Amino acid sequence: MRASEDGKTTMREIRRLTWLLLAALLLAGCAGNKKASALQRQQYAWSAAIRWGDFEGAWNLVDPEYREANPMTELHFERYGHIQISAYRERGVQAADEGTVVRDIEIGVVNRHTMAERSLRHTEQWRYDPDAGQWWIANGLPDFWRGE
Repeated sequence: MRASEDGKTTMREIRRLTWLLLAALLLAGCAGNKKASALQRQQYAWSAAIRWGDFEGAWNLVDPEYREANPMTELHFERYGHIQISAYRERGVQAADEGTVVRDIEIGVVNRHTMAERSLRHTEQWRYDPDAGQWWIANGLPDFWRGE
């Protein structure tokens, strides 16, 4: 900063530095906001697909590495057709580390054949892929049968 002739910093220089600082802070905030916004959009798309029983659509939001390691067959998708989702509630969210978010979900499930309803907890693990600029669900579709 330059000092004026009387040794005091001019108000114009203070304002200019304040605006530069604000602009730098806003730019930094926008990058984080964009990433958080993208996560919210993906989580909304995921939860909508699950709620509406579009498990094939939800599968497209699963991390490609997970899909490759754990391929789904037509029989797997057919099994999802035997259930109806009656509730999907977020119970908690936490950032695990940079680029990873964990979300605890409670899901209501109705067996279409018996009309029996039950509730289960599921933990979603979200991973940010900086190369693709995309959030992915890192742990696959919920297991509504847990060994059944």
